[in-house]
Amino acid sequence: MQFYHSKLLSNISNITHAFTTIQSGNLAFHVNDEINNVNINHINLSKKLNYNKQSLIHMKQIHSKTVHTVDANDNFNNAPTCDALITDKINTPLMVMVADCSPLLFFDTKKNVIAVAHAGREGTFSNIVKNVINSFKENYNSNPKDIIVSIGASIKKCCYEVGDEIYKESCSLNLNYAIEKKDESYYLDISKILKTQLLDAGVEEKNIEISTECSCCEEDKVNSEAREGSLGYKYFSYRANKKSGRFCGVIFLK
Repeated sequence: MQFYHSKLLSNISNITHAFTTIQSGNLAFHVNDEINNVNINHINLSKKLNYNKQSLIHMKQIHSKTVHTVDANDNFNNAPTCDALITDKINTPLMVMVADCSPLLFFDTKKNVIAVAHAGREGTFSNIVKNVINSFKENYNSNPKDIIVSIGASIKKCCYEVGDEIYKESCSLNLNYAIEKKDESYYLDISKILKTQLLDAGVEEKNIEISTECSCCEEDKVNSEAREGSLGYKYFSYRANKKSGRFCGVIFLK
């Protein structure tokens, strides 16, 4: 099982976190994988990171800007429908699953609150980041300056070609600063929008970390042998292979 860690979050003693790769296996139940295989991948991850699998909260992600505060009804077998989770409960891992979208991990260093968010184009265009930061402020009296945000691998501008409709939508939302035109085609930089939104929400630049790896084209340099369906890539990518699984970001308070 292969995963990597955020530099900003790694030195914090009371949290555990990780971003997985294709070598960790598919972690999503909705992509026509064998349920038993997915469960085994979850069991392996929980053992590696030392948490109880049943306490993990993942999401039925719908490309919204909905933030859910974890409650007593949430558990591994009862995933809430939303695209962000937030909690101050210890030993309650939060997971975001992606295959080109951006996985965001949040930690308030003063209030000891964590969150995760799934930011695809739709969630980014509707500013799910602002909703997450507002949830920190409204529910936990957080100061955005105390919040660390780490964003894992996602599809980058090199691979994210979009059509005229998306370009026009970005213009209508004043987000076309993140569009680059090359050879009569448009390429979207989601990471640039997310960073701008985080800064606008009050998060300090020194507390923002964004992976430069592109989930769509990053090669697996550690395990160079190609695996069936992965084409030798490091991450699952919906754009590269629509039958792909999902990798994840996970974080919990100890």
